[in-house]
Parts: sequence; structure tokens; C-alpha cells
Amino acid sequence: MSAVTVKFHRHAEDVVLPNYATSGAAGMDIAAHIDSAVTLAPFARAAITTGFSMQLPTGYEAQIRPRSGLALKNGVTVANAPGTIDSDYRGEVTVILINLSQQDFTITSGMRIAQMVIAPVTQCRLEDASQLDKTDRGTGGFGSTGL
Repeated sequence: MSAVTVKFHRHAEDVVLPNYATSGAAGMDIAAHIDSAVTLAPFARAAITTGFSMQLPTGYEAQIRPRSGLALKNGVTVANAPGTIDSDYRGEVTVILINLSQQDFTITSGMRIAQMVIAPVTQCRLEDASQLDKTDRGTGGFGSTGL
């Protein structure tokens, strides 16, 4: 497994930087860094700040994904999952959370709210074509291959 270097900038001394919970983790846990608790009503969403910015190497992105335990136990997930942070973005990382449960959910500073996976990016070259190669599936869309 190769490692890339990602630079992080804390916006305050008490910011919890992303970290891997275990040696085999693919994603780093991200913690909220907020001035006061945020309560999400059922089906409400909010942009939750993390207190850090980062510099990804060119050719990489950060994917912001839900934490499975938070989603299962509380119905709270990342609204735009996976959120994408591009290598040229230098602003504060913010996570859009949504509460899909029937109960209020309160987010406090330091709470682990999402996970972040660093991944290589491929930019494609687009080619205009008058027709596309035929396949067995053809134009069959949603559900065309069964359940």
C-alpha cells in the first residue's frame, strides 16, 4: 500500500484532524468542529464544519462518505454521498448531514460525523461519436438486468 502526503491546516488549536481508526481502515474519521451543538430535526439537513482545510496532491480527490454506525443507529448520513473535494479546493471541509430518522439528532463539536477516503482521479478525454458500439444490454436502463 502506497501513501500520499496530504497537508492539513487547522483553523483552531482544538480541531481534531481526520484519522484512521484502525490500521486496515480505508477511510479517515472526520469530526465536527462547531461553536455550539446543532440539532437536526427529522429529515432536516445542515452543513457541519470540521475546522480544517487541506491540500490534496494533484490527481487525487477526497470522498466524504457516511459513517455506517451513525447511519444504522441514528439514521444520520451524508446528504450528497459521496461528497467530492477536488485537489484545487483550499477552503474549510464541510459535511452536509441529513437526519433520515423520526427523532431529533444532536451534533456536538468533536463528534465523528463522516469518513474521508483519498482516491486517485482519472480525467477522461471526450470524443464526439456518431454512433456507439452495440452490446447485449443495449439501451436497457434501470432494472433491465433484474433485481
